[in-house]
Amino acid sequence: MSDKDFAGKVALVTGAAGGMGRAIAVCFAEAGAKVAVSDIAAEAGQETADLIAGAGAESRFIASDVADAKSVEALVAGTVEAFGGLHCAVNGAAIELEQVRLADVEEDTFDRIIAVNLKSIFLCMKYEIRQMLTQGGGGTIVNIASTNSYRPQPHQSAYTASKYGVLGMTKNAAIDYASDGIRINAICPGAIDTPMLRAAMERRGRDPQEVAGRLSLLGRFGRSSEIAKAALWLCSDDSSFTVGHALAVDGGYLSR
Repeated sequence: MSDKDFAGKVALVTGAAGGMGRAIAVCFAEAGAKVAVSDIAAEAGQETADLIAGAGAESRFIASDVADAKSVEALVAGTVEAFGGLHCAVNGAAIELEQVRLADVEEDTFDRIIAVNLKSIFLCMKYEIRQMLTQGGGGTIVNIASTNSYRPQPHQSAYTASKYGVLGMTKNAAIDYASDGIRINAICPGAIDTPMLRAAMERRGRDPQEVAGRLSLLGRFGRSSEIAKAALWLCSDDSSFTVGHALAVDGGYLSR
């Protein structure tokens, strides 16, 4: 792909205040897209938009609670108002809160994880797809799932349930909208070096070197930029025959 493959395209990235989401937003901007940056964390989200604008690309931060239907509807409408359309969307907002076995998970914790990690995917796709259908010409959507979608980790019952759901919903939506020219795929990141992963390891008292060795054949954590490039490829014409696919970017973890 050239660095201008996305010139004239509008991309929306949720969960873009940091980590993988920020890297994805920056990557799309570097490829020539106009980028709507969204997150519930307003200050850090604005920093992402400013980072993109500082590099000479067009970006706007739009605060959104992806677990709330009206907020997501306003997010998509705000993206269209700012840039005139929507061609690519990467739905990456997620949380990971658990440290206990299933019987000890509080109901409020379960509900919050499902809302942010799974309901958000439903809501984002709902309004993204409606916009793509309205404007015609198809579009691309990438949902961020997880290697937990295939291989659960201990003490992550709700998180794992949410990520299994993301994968199922992605595949169903891909079936429903392929004939409309809307390609929908997922990425299953492995152990990616993000603030969320670092916080999870700290909460559990885990040694990062041991975790990297256990969760990757390469003996290292993945980089957010590696997820960003995978998302860019799935939204590009280079992946035009890729539909309903779950791309593992995991250092070979799922191959064992």
